[in-house]
Formats: sequence, structure tokens, C-alpha cells
Amino acid sequence: MPPTATAAASSAAESGGKGDAPSAPAAAAIPFRQLVTADGSSGFPAEIGRYHLYVSYGCPWASRCLMALKLKGLEDAVSYSVVNPTWVRTREGEEHYGWAFPAAEGEEEVEGAQPDPIFGARFVRDIYERIDPSYKTFSVPILFDKKAKTILNNDSAEIMRMLNSEFNAVASNPHVDLYPAALRDAIDGVNSWVGPAINSGVFKCGFAKEQAAYDEAVAALFSALDRCEAVLSRQRYMAGDAFTEADIRLFVDLIRFDEVYYGHFNCNKRMIQEYPNLFNYTKEVFQLPGIASTVNMVHIRRKFFCSPNALNPFAICPIGRNIDYSEPHNRDKLPYQPLVLGITKSGL
Repeated sequence: MPPTATAAASSAAESGGKGDAPSAPAAAAIPFRQLVTADGSSGFPAEIGRYHLYVSYGCPWASRCLMALKLKGLEDAVSYSVVNPTWVRTREGEEHYGWAFPAAEGEEEVEGAQPDPIFGARFVRDIYERIDPSYKTFSVPILFDKKAKTILNNDSAEIMRMLNSEFNAVASNPHVDLYPAALRDAIDGVNSWVGPAINSGVFKCGFAKEQAAYDEAVAALFSALDRCEAVLSRQRYMAGDAFTEADIRLFVDLIRFDEVYYGHFNCNKRMIQEYPNLFNYTKEVFQLPGIASTVNMVHIRRKFFCSPNALNPFAICPIGRNIDYSEPHNRDKLPYQPLVLGITKSGL
């Protein structure tokens, strides 16, 4: 039975859509926006083993956080687990479809997904309702405080920045700085147009219900991609010579573009493979230490094609292009700052 409009709406809402943090006073009024601080001044100190990150390989917003965790070398300090890629109905008699754990009844186990290690929950929804029964958007990522037994934060931008700056004392790569002070204006500038035109833009294209809305979104999307191509023709990364969070935000959509967005979201003017600089840049980022482990194309395809949505009501999962992002790239022709990531040009 094809999903209802309600199911499609819940799917769109829980695809992400967050990640551009409001000001501190505004954030304080929003549930689940507590912050970990290195000195513990927030009441939530950075401690080994205290926090757990719930993610989906399919969700680009959640994948941002997993990339930051891997680049900082926080696997031994902050545990994480991966939900199943395909949304399922979370309550009998309701039209809500959302994230499930492999233990959920009737939910097929997909390699790479794990049962909920904290509560043994069936659905991500169960975790939210345990903490706040009135909360209605059951999204990932979730940064969970195992000591306080609460959802600390579910905003990808804030989680990324906490992982980057507040856990250095327990990180294997404390020298990695994804939001360096010297580049913050440049990073914020890139984020200000990549976010609406690309990160959210692909969803605006895919879920447009009127031709005019689609035309506007797709024009903005490819204008932004053309702008990225031009930027990357003259510099190694989006904010300059150093890899930063701006590159994480862009990469998560580039890696999904040809496999999913091009066809599924009607973003079919051009593939990323047709942009020489963007495609080589995507390969370079994929080859950075730890990043390939955050990309699971089976989960990505199943999240978008097999979850209930009006775009693919029969949940047919296409075979995919199986692009080899481990092939050589040509980005070494441009200068960069290898010590920012603590790697050499050979990637070691």
C-alpha cells in the first residue's frame, strides 16, 4: 500500500533539515540543545564513555557528526551506533514512519546496523518519548548522555562543533581543528549558501509539489554546484587550504548525489562525475583517514529508495552506479595544510 501524505511528511521532516544553529538565546528555548563543555561549566563535562551518538549512514546530517567523530579520533571516548536505514511504521494505527533498530519486529536486519545499546528500544521514537513524551520529531543524530539518562543534543551543527572543540583532552587527534578561528568567517560564509542551496536544496527539489518551486530550487542547486566547482578549481578545500567542517557539510551530499539525488530527487541536470573539480574533491575527501567507514552506500540507497515516500511508493531499490571513490584524484596539484588533519600527502 503506498504511503500516505502524512507518512511522506514525517519522512521528510526526519531526513534531517537541521544543522544551522541559531543564536544561543534561541537555542536555549529549544528542547535537546544542551552542550558538552571541556571544563564542565555547562553541567555536561567531556568524559570518556559518558556519551553515545545515534546515527544513520543514510542521513546526511547524521553522517556529518560521524565524520567529525572519526576525524577527531573519538571512537574510544564517544560510543556510537547505527540505526537501520529503512523507515518503518512506529505505532499501530498511526501514519508515522521513522527510524528503527534491527531488533524491531518485522524489520529486516541490515549489515552495519546495531540494536539500541542503551534501552533496547525498537524505534528512535521510543528514546525521544521516554525523555519527553510531547516531542514529535524523532530525528538522528542524537547525542545521548548515559550518565544523566537524557538526550543532550540533536542538532548536527552543534554536535559537530562539540566533538571538534570540547573533547580534545580525550581525543586521539586533538590537533585536528574543523572550525579554526582563522577560517571561521570563511567557513560561515560557505555554510551560508551551501546549506540552503545544496544541503536543503536537494530535498526542496525532490519534495517540490509545484513546478515553480522545483524550478527555483533546481536552479539554485546547480548554481551553487557551479560555484563550488569554481572555488575548487583554485583552492584545495571550500574555505581555503585547510579541510574544515565546510567540507564535511558539502561532502555528505556530493557522495549521495549521483547515486540518489540525480534520479530520485530530479536533480538530473548534471552528475557530480561531470564536474572535474567536484568529483576529484569528493574522491579526495572519501580517501581521508576514517571517512570511507562513514559511507555505506547500501544504507544510503535503502534509506532513500526503500523508506515509505510518495516518490517511490513501491520501494524499488535501484542497483546503483557503484562509483569507485578510491580511485586516484588530482587534488595534489593544489596547496594544502596537511598538519590540520595530522596526515601526510600519502594519507598515512
